[in-house]
Amino acid sequence: MTCREFTDFIAAYLSAELPEQVQRAFERHLDVCLNCRRYLEQYRETIACGRVAFDDPAAVVPDEVPEDLVAAILGTRA
Repeated sequence: MTCREFTDFIAAYLSAELPEQVQRAFERHLDVCLNCRRYLEQYRETIACGRVAFDDPAAVVPDEVPEDLVAAILGTRA
C-alpha cells in the first residue's frame, strides 16, 4: 500500500469498514510509515475536534459567518 492509497482508505479504516485483506495491508503500512502514523493521529484529532465543535446545539452562529457557508455546512448533514 502506498501513502496515497492509505489516505484513500483512512475513513473506512476508522469506521471498521475495510475488507480484512485491505485492513491488513493498511496496518502493515502503518507499521513501516511514520508519516502515515502521524497523519492517522492528526486525522483522529481532527475528528475529535469536530465533534467538540458541535457539543452545544444551542450555540449561536456569529454574525460575521456568511449565511451561504452556514447553509452549505447544514446541507452536508442530509
